Amino acid sequence: MSTQIKAVIFDIGGVVLRSPFIGIAAYEKKNGLPPDYLNCSITGRGAQGAWQRFERGELPLTEFYGAFSHDLSDTENGNKWYKAYCARKGIRCPRLPERLNINGRELFGTMMREAQSYNPYVREAILRIRETRKWKVIALTNNFQKVDIPQEEREFLGWSEGTTPDHLLELFDDFCDSSTLGMRKPEPEFYLTACARNNLEPHEVVFLDDIGMNLKAAKRLGMDTIHVPIGGALDAVKKLGAKLGIDLVDPEAGNERPKL
Repeated sequence: MSTQIKAVIFDIGGVVLRSPFIGIAAYEKKNGLPPDYLNCSITGRGAQGAWQRFERGELPLTEFYGAFSHDLSDTENGNKWYKAYCARKGIRCPRLPERLNINGRELFGTMMREAQSYNPYVREAILRIRETRKWKVIALTNNFQKVDIPQEEREFLGWSEGTTPDHLLELFDDFCDSSTLGMRKPEPEFYLTACARNNLEPHEVVFLDDIGMNLKAAKRLGMDTIHVPIGGALDAVKKLGAKLGIDLVDPEAGNERPKL
């Protein structure tokens, strides 16, 4: 057990909740696109892409839908970014689309509806950590809490209880939302703000995320990190338990527990 660890910081989508990337993969398959093509287009836009601006709370929903559609329908840049991705991975580049008409609302809805249910292993781990009262449990998420969502659109997105329901908030001592704070991962300021709000130094934190660039940014600041790939939550929770020196795994994880 490390005596210097004072807090565990969790990403939400892809760690605490199911990954929205599953929704992206389904949309790509449905539309005959190569795996990760849309992911490359989203990340290739950099800090000023529609997705990134929406997560910082800079775009209203309807404007985001249009900008997101435009970004992802840009095959000139999308193909360039995907070819570079294939080169980095050392894989053969498949035939790429000459033109696209991506429906940003449909894609976003697919992503958000997919990301509604808890990962039972991670939820159980959080409850066990909270019960010890030895470590702070913090959320650090690129999220949409600040965005005004009409009720009918909430139903479409699977957000009938809101973008950040109370049962999710209740799992954490602090909930750092990108749209509320106006910054997002992997921007260093976002991680440092989460630490400052909780009187922590980066080296006192273990951070769990599903995205490599977010983990690299945290590690550069001095945080200990654990990668949570799709399908790898159980192994990640075991690694976290080893770092904290407690058992975080329940073989029947997902059974109903009383609220904290």
